[in-house]
Amino acid sequence: PIIIVLLLGALVLLGTYPDVSTILGGIALFLVGMEYMESGFKAFSGGVLEKVLEKFTNNTLKAITTGFFATAIVQSSSLISIIVISFLSAQLITLSSAVGIIFGSNIGTTATAWLVSVFGLHIKISAYAMPMLVMGIVIPIFLKSNTWKGIAAILIGLGVIFLGIGYMKEGFETLKEGLDLAQYAMAGYAGIFVYILVGSAATVIIQSSSATMAIIITALATGQIDYANALALAIGANVGTTVTAVIGALKSNENGKRLAVAHFIFNIITAFIAILFIYQLTDVVDYLSVILGISIENYTMKLSLFHTIFNLIGVLTVSPFIGQLVKFLNTLFTPKPIKEGKAKYLDD
Repeated sequence: PIIIVLLLGALVLLGTYPDVSTILGGIALFLVGMEYMESGFKAFSGGVLEKVLEKFTNNTLKAITTGFFATAIVQSSSLISIIVISFLSAQLITLSSAVGIIFGSNIGTTATAWLVSVFGLHIKISAYAMPMLVMGIVIPIFLKSNTWKGIAAILIGLGVIFLGIGYMKEGFETLKEGLDLAQYAMAGYAGIFVYILVGSAATVIIQSSSATMAIIITALATGQIDYANALALAIGANVGTTVTAVIGALKSNENGKRLAVAHFIFNIITAFIAILFIYQLTDVVDYLSVILGISIENYTMKLSLFHTIFNLIGVLTVSPFIGQLVKFLNTLFTPKPIKEGKAKYLDD
C-alpha cells in the first residue's frame, strides 16, 4: 500500500511539473533503450562477441583493447561484465585477463558521452531515431532468425536512446526558463566534492553511468550546470558505477566478487587521480581541444574528452600492477576447506 501511495504521489508531482516530467521521461527512455541494446546483443550469445573475448585476451594489452572495443560497440559494460564472469567460471580466461577487460571497458563507456555530445546535441536526433524504430519493428516481421531479431532490438534500443536524449535536452531547455541550477554552483574543492557525491548518488539510483553522463551533458549544454561542476559530476558517475558492480557481484561466484573488487579499486584510484589533478587535467583538455579542432566554447565535447582522458590515465596507472592486484584478489573470497569424512563403524 505504501508503494502505491508513493507511486500515485510521484504521478501527481510529475503532472504538476511538466519540465521535470520531460527530463525524467527522457532518462526512462534512455534506460529502456540500453535494455533493448543489451538484449539485442545477447541474441548473439555463443557467437561473435564470446569468440572475440576468448581469442583476444591472452595478454593485458589485448584484454584492455578488447574490453574497450566490445563496450564501445555494445554500449553496455554490464553485459561485458556478465560475459566475463561466465568466462571466468568456465575457466576460459584467467582472472588477470578478466581484470584487463574490465579496465578497457571503463574507457569503452566513454563512447556514450561522445555519442551524446557529438550527435545528440547538434542535430535533430529524432530524425535518426524514427527510421531506426521503424526498421526495428519491421525486421522481425519478415526475418525470423535470432540474429535478425537481435539486430532489430539493437536498432530499437538506439532509436529509443536517441529519443531519450532529445527529451532530456528539451526538458532542461524549458526548465532553464523557470529555474537556473547554475546559480547553486560552488567554486573550489568544496564544489568538486559536493558534485562528486551528487554524480555518485545519481549513478547508484539510475544504475547506469552512461545515463548519468547523458544527463550531465544535456544539463551542461542547456546551461543548467557550469563546466567545472560537470567535470566533478563525471568523476562522481565513475565512482557511483562501482556500487552497481558490487551489487551485481553479490550473487556471483568467487571470481565475480573478485572482479567487482578490482573494478572498485580501479575506479577509486582513477577518481582520486582526477580529483587531485583536476585543474591540470582541465588545462590538458583545453590544449588537446585546440589540436582536435574542438571549439573553446564547446564544453560538452570538452567534458567528453575529460571523461576519456581521466579513464585512460587510470588504466595507464593501474595496468602495470595487474599481477600484484590479481595476487591480492586471489586471497579474497577463498572457500573454506571441506573436512574429509572418515568411516567410523567399518573395519579394514
